[in-house]
Amino acid sequence: MKGDITSRQDINVLLEAFYAKAINDDVIGFFFTEVTNLDLVKHLPVIGAFWENVLFGTGDYKGNPMQVHKHIHHLSPFNKAHFDRWVTLFQGTVDELFEGEVAERAKQRAQSIATVMQIKVIYGGIG
Repeated sequence: MKGDITSRQDINVLLEAFYAKAINDDVIGFFFTEVTNLDLVKHLPVIGAFWENVLFGTGDYKGNPMQVHKHIHHLSPFNKAHFDRWVTLFQGTVDELFEGEVAERAKQRAQSIATVMQIKVIYGGIG
């Protein structure tokens, strides 16, 4: 039986597994390898703080993910398929590793985050 997401360590396990897939993905991998040349050593603690705040309300994340993604979109435009694939990979990784209330919340929040990003980044929504 899989456990729920209960700690920053669990979030780290989730993110490491997710990025291992995302970086090599045919649909979105190039954003990480070619567009941004993502440095996972630097990125994982930042995105870990983001998800820890999203799931547990720690308040430790101080970045601006919307601005970061607007910049990436300027370099290489996102489309709906990119966001859909991100959600599919993220939610699938959660399902592979965890189950429970927080795991479900992580999947719901991933969908919400992707929807808001699409509206604001691709379609220039308010905000």
